[in-house]
Amino acid sequence: MELRIGQGYDIHKLEISKKLIIGAVEIDYEKGFVAHSDGDVLIHALIDSILGALNLGDIGTHFPDNDPKYKGIASSILLKKIGELIEKESYKIVNIDSTIICEKPKLKDYIPLMKESLSQILNISSNLISIKAKTKEGLDATGRNESIEAFVVVLLLLI
Repeated sequence: MELRIGQGYDIHKLEISKKLIIGAVEIDYEKGFVAHSDGDVLIHALIDSILGALNLGDIGTHFPDNDPKYKGIASSILLKKIGELIEKESYKIVNIDSTIICEKPKLKDYIPLMKESLSQILNISSNLISIKAKTKEGLDATGRNESIEAFVVVLLLLI
C-alpha cells in the first residue's frame, strides 16, 4: 500500500466590492479576493496539496497567473482538472484536512456547503473532508481583516 501526503497554503488580499468565494461557495460579505482567478484560497491550497503529494509541482506550474485563459476563472474548474489528474495517476483521496484563517466573515454556516461542494467536484464523500475556521486574534494582515489564508493537508492512496 502506497500512501502520499501533501500540504498546501494560499493567501489572498481582500478588497471592497469583490466577490468572496471559498470552497466554491459564494460568501455574502462586503469584501472579496484580489486575484487573477476567483482567488478561492481553500481550493488553491487544496490543489497545491494534491500536486505536492503527486510530486507534480504547484498551482502556478499548471495554471500560470500570467496566462489570460485563467483570468477570472472559477477555481472549481481548476480543481476538477486536478481531480482528473489524481485518477490518471492511479491515486484516490483518503482524506482532506483544511483550515481557513480569517477574522471576518464568520464561516461556520458555510462550512457544510463548502464540504458538499468540494465533495461533488472531486467525486468523493463529504465525510472525507474536514474544514475548520480560525482567527488570528487581530494579529498581522489576516488578523486586521486585510486577507484570508488557507492550509490544507491531503492523503492519497495508490489504487
